[in-house]
Amino acid sequence: MDMKTITETKKVIVETKSGKVQGYRSKNLEIFKGIPYAAPPIGALRFSPPASREPWKDVLDATKFGPYAMQGFNALEILFGKIPIQESEADCLTLNIWTPDTDDAKRPVMVWIHGGAFTMGSGADLIYDGSALAHRGNVVVVTINYRLGALGFLYIPGVTANAGLLDQIAALEWIKNNIEAFGGDPNNITIFGESAGGMSVTTLLAMPAAKGLFQHTISQSGAIRPTILAGKNSSETLMKKLRIEADDIDALREVPAKKIVKIQNRITLKGGAASLLAFSPKIDGNTLPKHPLEAVRAGSASEVDLLIGSNQDEMKLFSALDPSMRKIDTDGLYKLLKTMMGSVGLDEKKVRQLINTYQETRETPRDVMDAIGTDFAFRVPAIRVAEAHHLHQPKTYNYLFTWSSPMFKGGLGACHAVEIAFVFGTYKIPRIDTFVGKGDAVKVLSEKVMDTWIAFARTGNPNHDGIPDWPPYDVEKRATMLIGSEFKVVEALYENERAVWDGIF
Repeated sequence: MDMKTITETKKVIVETKSGKVQGYRSKNLEIFKGIPYAAPPIGALRFSPPASREPWKDVLDATKFGPYAMQGFNALEILFGKIPIQESEADCLTLNIWTPDTDDAKRPVMVWIHGGAFTMGSGADLIYDGSALAHRGNVVVVTINYRLGALGFLYIPGVTANAGLLDQIAALEWIKNNIEAFGGDPNNITIFGESAGGMSVTTLLAMPAAKGLFQHTISQSGAIRPTILAGKNSSETLMKKLRIEADDIDALREVPAKKIVKIQNRITLKGGAASLLAFSPKIDGNTLPKHPLEAVRAGSASEVDLLIGSNQDEMKLFSALDPSMRKIDTDGLYKLLKTMMGSVGLDEKKVRQLINTYQETRETPRDVMDAIGTDFAFRVPAIRVAEAHHLHQPKTYNYLFTWSSPMFKGGLGACHAVEIAFVFGTYKIPRIDTFVGKGDAVKVLSEKVMDTWIAFARTGNPNHDGIPDWPPYDVEKRATMLIGSEFKVVEALYENERAVWDGIF
């Protein structure tokens, strides 16, 4: 579709509280792209909480995606190739909307928070196209950008913290104040996200400023865990490499954004997977008063419904990108796990117990490493949040995604991110189709997943006629829905492996 077609025959103008925006109608949807929800985060606003943008007088062109936030290195380019993107520090705080109609129908609103280790990605990524989801569910889909890396998550106690999360809150405030003009219900908002987006979802449950901005939450492969919330070392390292005093925020505001990202890359890539989240949410006592798990356990989000889960083989995506994992032996497995588990204070005896437990059902050292890494980083943190949340909210549901990627002759299994295309119905996109698979089974699974997410967005309950009855999660039965070639509820799934983590975190 060229610009002439959009502006002359299919333009749609909506008046928001920020000013008029012009989108376009395509395939029975009205689409708006690149709407700014906050002021440009530059100058004195760099590292500061987002500020309100002055209303615009003319009609804003909302027919093209806005720039990505400044990006770090994207390891997934190794698998999918480099995708040219436009980055901007000044113009990155935007959102995109897909709606069946800009009427007064008050449809459920689904707000996507993208993943990417808090250093990469955008709401404009093709895999997050909201068309199929909005059309199938008669819902309004919104995707957002937020500041990434050091620009979004620099931590100087008492000076700056969690700016990227505050961006997400500012976007949610804009949505609540304006979404009715786009056919959405400001009192029925679901936030959902994957990986860093899922971590964001579970963190927002604990942030006082986010309270009341959403009613339902879906966290995909991203429950936040203790080890990425502590400390300010990465920020201190960045300042040191730039030869700036540790708390001199004004001097850092003068450094070109590209130079900051260049130094950021050196920090996040130096220590393998452990360093990928060097710039991420931090407990600062103000924006994030306590660890999200503690807050949720204390009832911080008792009024919010929760759907949370992970993929069966999350870690296989990361080990596939690490040549050292291809020939790992038993000694290498122990040494690697001892280093990994040192972050949570495990002694040699506990590391051996972990290995012995997983060896009962896994064949090779790499299989054991992938399974332990998956549970450490994804499955067990998700279970911990579900355990805490169900104490206050009966609408708490847990899933495990089991569909295997066909890449590398199936060697990736049900790896990290494989579920996203099923959630959005974007499985036909070139390169994505080689990652998730092709054929009728893919289509059927995607339709069921979309229907499940849509049902939850409507009512806080994922049940619908197309799947078996899905009971809420509790610590007695631990009901988990397996989502893959079939939907199936299993109680006490991988119970021995889950139980071995008791007392660890």
